Amino acid sequence: MRIWCKLFEKNHMLKDTVMENYDISMSRTAKVYDCLERACYEFDLEKPLWLDKNKREFISHARTRFYQDNFIEHIDFDYLDFQVIEEDY
Repeated sequence: MRIWCKLFEKNHMLKDTVMENYDISMSRTAKVYDCLERACYEFDLEKPLWLDKNKREFISHARTRFYQDNFIEHIDFDYLDFQVIEEDY
């Protein structure tokens, strides 16, 4: 699995990174959480909260955006875009 994480402010990408996890012993959900955790570490962010809206979007489109509502601390960007770009089969 490969996931592309991007930080945006005023529709301009500030930073991006691609996280990979091909561990066959992990479930898809565990891989998603692992990639998000490592991306947040790289961006020096706390992990966002998965709200119901994020869960629905991710299940439907393999993509979601985390806004200020998803973070306890103040963020200095508009949103974190989180998208699966390659699934393992």
